[in-house]
Amino acid sequence: MTDVRIRLAEAGDADAIWRIIEPIVRSGETYALPRTMTREDALAYWLPASHGVYVAEEQGTVLGTYCMRTIRPGGGDHVANCGYMVSHAAAGRGIGRAMCVDSIERARKLGFRAMQYNFVVSTNESAIRLYQSLGFEIAGRLPGAFAHPARGYVDAYVMFLVL
Repeated sequence: MTDVRIRLAEAGDADAIWRIIEPIVRSGETYALPRTMTREDALAYWLPASHGVYVAEEQGTVLGTYCMRTIRPGGGDHVANCGYMVSHAAAGRGIGRAMCVDSIERARKLGFRAMQYNFVVSTNESAIRLYQSLGFEIAGRLPGAFAHPARGYVDAYVMFLVL
């Protein structure tokens, strides 16, 4: 991995973000989103005003994106939640790790006390290894909660990190 810069997403990043999101949504393997989701619906899901949305770029090319929000309003607003997506072309190059590390540091600076991922698909082994290497623990297992397009019903995990 060369020099990756993570910055706040801008309106002009929408096309690049869609190029990352679309194949991930269409595959149906890691996110519980409709595989037929339109560009407009996908961007509305990923880029709402309530989220902090960031992109990872290398030499001006957006290779990944993540969003951060509170897990719940009120009594849960001290817990951050994030979603990460990396372009298939950049897979395995450390972009996901860089974004996850950035999100943890950013969450701490924003005053969050913990991070929680609600629905990590058990077959997404690289993401689980990454999260665990950064200190996340599997706090719960949801048996058969995710309908994987090739493997049938698989477990999903709730993962948690105290900041």
